[in-house]
Parts: sequence; structure tokens; C-alpha cells
Amino acid sequence: MQTEKVIDHIVNWLKNYATKAGIDGFVVGVSGGIDSAVTSSLCAKTGLKTLCVEMPIHQAASQVTRAQEHIAQLKDRFSNVSDTKVDLTPVFEELKSAVPVVEPSAQLDLSLANTRARLRMTTLYYFAGLHKYLVAGTGNKVEDFGVGFYTKYGDGGVDLSPIADLLKSEVYAIGKALQVPESIQVAAPTDGLFGDSRSDEDQIGASYDELEWAMKMREQGKTSEDFEGRKREVFKIFIRLNTVNQHKMNPIPVCKIPISLL
Repeated sequence: MQTEKVIDHIVNWLKNYATKAGIDGFVVGVSGGIDSAVTSSLCAKTGLKTLCVEMPIHQAASQVTRAQEHIAQLKDRFSNVSDTKVDLTPVFEELKSAVPVVEPSAQLDLSLANTRARLRMTTLYYFAGLHKYLVAGTGNKVEDFGVGFYTKYGDGGVDLSPIADLLKSEVYAIGKALQVPESIQVAAPTDGLFGDSRSDEDQIGASYDELEWAMKMREQGKTSEDFEGRKREVFKIFIRLNTVNQHKMNPIPVCKIPISLL
């Protein structure tokens, strides 16, 4: 990958899109992870106003620290960057108290995790509407088009996706070139939606390097029968997640009414 040229291409794409849309800048949710750090850095490089928003909900201290370190560094380097923090923990807890109580389960944990993501999306669009900004997505290619590892209408609810055609390894390469803090570059990827230390790999059952490999093998027409051991296991994980999460990747189905019924 021609890293510097890719960076310039994305920055120009962001700036041209916003200019043609008559928009003043971007808003990015900053989590302390590599994807949001790279996305906010790319937006900052456009020279357009870039608002970084922290939205903790029972967040791990390490994630908060990394997010703050990145934002401070970005503000020091780019005069067009500003930030704000919205503690959504009370909002989340109030919502939990308003809905019917159900027995603890893995399904409840997942539903609450997705609720966190959707509260954050709503918050980003509040600021976008207030300032005439675009919500910049932070999803990469593996998450968005490989395994669907995101929340529909949560972190998947955005106006444009600057890094969604980049594999995770490519995002890391760009992050290094963009001088993203070392603490973020070496941190284990996590969505931070469960209020504990579980990583993306813990949830998915495979690392991003493994998923990138499986994605490439699928594009080459391979099947699980072509592999053995760990490779077969990883390939099956990728295919299963890619299949069950197609509802996130495909357009919303529309019930077409036959002309004869109109």
C-alpha cells in the first residue's frame, strides 16, 4: 500500500464531499481505538472543522485515557480540531430503568451493548445537526463488509465512511504514518460496549489478521474444505458471521406492491 498517497486520497475525498454538500466539518466519536483515531486524524487533515466527541458509558479507564491522549495530541497539531465530552452513563442507566426487567442472559448483554452504540450515534447526530457537520464513520473493511462487526444504527449509522475500504492492517499502517499515539497502536482492539475488558478477538473468536486472511480466501473462491486445523476453524468463523450479518451489509428490504394491487 502506498500509505502517504492513500492518506492524501482519503483527505481529498473527505474535503471534496463536504465542500460539495455545503457542510462545515466533521464530527467523530473517539473511543481510544485505532479506527476512530485514524478517522479523526484524516478529518483533521482536511483543514475543515473537526469535532472529537468522547461518549463514555461505564468505560474502562484505559480507553478513556487513550482517547484523551489522542485528542490532546490532535488539538496540539491541528487548530481546526475541537472536542467535547458527553457522559452517557446516566442516560444509559435511566433507559435501563425505564424498560421491563428481564432475566440476565447473553442476549440481554448484547442488546444493552447495542443500545450503548445507538445512544452514541444519537449524540453524534445531535452535534452534527447543531454545527452543520457530517458524522464520519470509523468502521474498517473487515468489520463493515467482512464479518459485520458493528451495530446497525449504532456505529453503523454514519454519513460517510472514510476507512471502510481499508483492511485493519492497512488502518494500522496509516495510523503509524499519521502519528497516532503509540498507546493506541499497541492496544488490543475492543468495541468497549460491554463494560469489561473483552477484546474484539474475544468476541469474534479470531484475530483481525486471521479474518483478513479468511476474507481474501473467500474472494478467491475457497471453502472450508480447502483447509485444516486452525485455518479451517477461522474460515468457518468468517463465513458464519458474514452470512448471519448480511442484514447489516445489504440495503433495507422493501416490500414491493404489485401494480395489480394498486
